[in-house]
Amino acid sequence: MLAAMTPFPQEVYKVTKCIPRGKVTTYAAIARALKNPRAARAVGNALHKNPFVPQVPCHRVVQRDGKVGGFARGRREKIKILRHEGVKISNGKVEPAFLIIKL
Repeated sequence: MLAAMTPFPQEVYKVTKCIPRGKVTTYAAIARALKNPRAARAVGNALHKNPFVPQVPCHRVVQRDGKVGGFARGRREKIKILRHEGVKISNGKVEPAFLIIKL
């Protein structure tokens, strides 16, 4: 399946796979890590089509302002999974202590 993809989503999945349990990062941080800082939306699109769940933990990626954002299985499910991993969320936002900005 990986061979059928363009290089960009492959790189997104590679970076996303490195996010440790109990931490989150942003779409923008992944875009910066890929040396393409304006590609945050493209990162989100690639993760929405992620065929490698749970090996590529796309639920660990949130919006720049800390809001949980979307998830293919629904926002509530994303919050449930993150809380199960120990991430603290209040008012729909991840608490800053759990956010990795630099990858």
